[in-house]
Amino acid sequence: MKKESVVDALYEKVANDEDARTCTDISEDACREVPGNFFRIIAANTLTKVGDLLINPKTVLAWLISAVGAPGSLAALLVPIRESGSLIPQLMIGALVRRYPVRKGFWVLGAALQGLSVLGMALVVWLLDGLAAGWGIVGLLVLFSISRGFCSVSMKDVQGKCIPKSRRGRLTGLSATLSGALTFGLTLLIFRGDSDPSVLFYSALLAGAGAAWLVAALVFLSVDEYPGASEGGSNALREAWNSLSLLKDDAPFRRFVITRALLMASSLASPFLVLLAKEQSSLALLLGSFVLASSLASAVSATVWGYMADSSSRTVMVRGGALAALVCVVAGAVSVSGVQAEGMHWLYPVAFFILAIAHAGVRIGRKTYMVDMAGGTKRTDYTAVSNTVIGVLLLAVGGISAAVAMLGNDWALLVLGTMGAMGVASATSLKSV
Repeated sequence: MKKESVVDALYEKVANDEDARTCTDISEDACREVPGNFFRIIAANTLTKVGDLLINPKTVLAWLISAVGAPGSLAALLVPIRESGSLIPQLMIGALVRRYPVRKGFWVLGAALQGLSVLGMALVVWLLDGLAAGWGIVGLLVLFSISRGFCSVSMKDVQGKCIPKSRRGRLTGLSATLSGALTFGLTLLIFRGDSDPSVLFYSALLAGAGAAWLVAALVFLSVDEYPGASEGGSNALREAWNSLSLLKDDAPFRRFVITRALLMASSLASPFLVLLAKEQSSLALLLGSFVLASSLASAVSATVWGYMADSSSRTVMVRGGALAALVCVVAGAVSVSGVQAEGMHWLYPVAFFILAIAHAGVRIGRKTYMVDMAGGTKRTDYTAVSNTVIGVLLLAVGGISAAVAMLGNDWALLVLGTMGAMGVASATSLKSV
């Protein structure tokens, strides 16, 4: 009892909540469990976010592909597989998940499979090298990404049933801040030396990240989720196909998907900043600065964005998207102009840091907007349809960006900056939820 009272008191301070008046969109039973569920979900999210940052395909995995002696061309597959492999199957996954009134088990399954995939990568790096190690990492990343889809679909529904509407943004923000702070400290340890980290060290790093996912699965298993709405036919493919009609029949949802598609420029732009920096310097410390910038950005901004999202998630998308577009345009323009100065390559981690802050705003804003704009089974449908569509578009836009990058990485940034500005204009047309 004393333990629960401590949790309740801490929740009141974090959520600025003294009674159950905020529980207007969840059941009375679920409302009683909000404090405990709030911190269980934060703990699980924090562990998985730490793992995500430690095996970031834009930085760490790309570096690791080179470290094991695999062809550099394999590194180009990492980001598309990591993102689209998670998003595209979600239409089918959503059709399956919504058949069940209690859905936390799907998140637990997804987290456990992600942990096993990363542990498999650690084993591959330890036992293999060259092309075999590279393909082993890529193959396990496919399994990792598909497993991630189970977590993405089920999390939004579980969170929607267990956490009140006005407290979801700060939950997401606090998770990102805690994970960012933890990873910030780990990054300082990783890159404190002058030499490159060894393959043995990366194996240990992957093993630690995999363990974080497995612990997260155990934590999430303790979430008190009450049964909710469920429906589904005998044919998951037919149900998934029928869900696509939302894009035609639901105008507010269609506008949201268009906005999200344009704002994904904030995610696609970051590798080009890394590549521009590497063109000028190949210092291992420079790679560490990008990982550090990513971690620090989450730590200093996510909670702020989260609290802002509880007031207006649409405004957060607009502000984050505008900042991202500005960074892309300025960084691209500076590079195109041919300005050269000693130590200029260190400006790119700074730009990366600002872009990471902006992307955190876009991500938290659109996640909060998604959960708030729908309820019941429709929330799962919205998540599955939008993620599947974005997964397909991500491959298409990624291919276009790669083609533009043949003219120069700076030109790719300019194109993505323009795309992001269009996303900001679209976000202003979304209605408040």
